[in-house]
Amino acid sequence: MSAALYGLALLACPVAMGLMMWFMMQGKKTVDAPKTLSAADETELTALRAEVDQLRESGVKSAQQSDASAR
Repeated sequence: MSAALYGLALLACPVAMGLMMWFMMQGKKTVDAPKTLSAADETELTALRAEVDQLRESGVKSAQQSDASAR
């Protein structure tokens, strides 16, 4: 009897993992429609991209200045 319970416990993990994988694959079959952005979202996105570009430029300049001062 204890051997049967041990065998059942041993198989519980792989069986549960297989079921979880199967259920996750079932959810992947749906295709989401592409999301369209409103005008306000487009404006905010443009402003954020400009801010990121500005931060990247300032990071490059500060790195160049620190390299120059290290020499």
